[in-house]
Amino acid sequence: MEIKDNTFSRQFETTVNEGLITVEYSFQEKKIFLTKINVPEAFENEAFISDFLKNIMEIAIERKLRVVPILPKIVLFFKKNPIYKELLPPGIRL
Repeated sequence: MEIKDNTFSRQFETTVNEGLITVEYSFQEKKIFLTKINVPEAFENEAFISDFLKNIMEIAIERKLRVVPILPKIVLFFKKNPIYKELLPPGIRL
C-alpha cells in the first residue's frame, strides 16, 4: 500500500480501484488528531481501511507523534488493535 502525506490538504491518501481514500488530520504540538475518513461511494472493504490505519499508526511511531482519535470509527480501530494504545496521549481512555 502506498500512502502519500498530503500536507497541503492535511490528509493521508491512498488509491484503490474505486478512487481515493483519505484520512484527514490536524496537528497540535506533538499530537496528530485523526478527524475524518473519506472513501469512494462504492468502497466497502473495512479490512483495507484497517490496514490503512495501521500504516498511519506506523507513520506516527516513526515521527514520534501521539494519536488522538476523533472519529468513532478510529476509536473502534484502537479498541480492536490494543497494540497501538501506546500512541494515545496520557489521560485518554477508550
